[in-house]
Amino acid sequence: MAYQSFEELEVWKRSMGAAVLIYTCLRDCRDFGLREQMQRSAVSIPSNIAEGAERGGLDFARYLKIALGSAAELRTQCYIARDVGALKPEDAETLVAELKEVSRMLSSLSRTVTSRAKTPFASTSDPED
Repeated sequence: MAYQSFEELEVWKRSMGAAVLIYTCLRDCRDFGLREQMQRSAVSIPSNIAEGAERGGLDFARYLKIALGSAAELRTQCYIARDVGALKPEDAETLVAELKEVSRMLSSLSRTVTSRAKTPFASTSDPED
């Protein structure tokens, strides 16, 4: 999981792609409330990954969980948008599949970050010396 910047994280890249796809798919959507809510949810995912990565430690894990919640919100909104005709069924299917993968990646990264943040650093000297 070593990285220099959040821009290197695959989950950030994938969530950025999903956000751009939301903007593209909803460009002509006249349901402004739904469109804006979906755009906010979409932007929230990579934004929380970035903010958490910059903070580090358990804060990172907390922000990953917030991003995970936003991904679940956005998946739900994709189903609604599909059902009311704001999203083409094939676009909704693509987005939902990608968001499920992003959620899986967020969950896995959150577990790793939490585990590493709670593990005390190994001592560099042996107390018996």
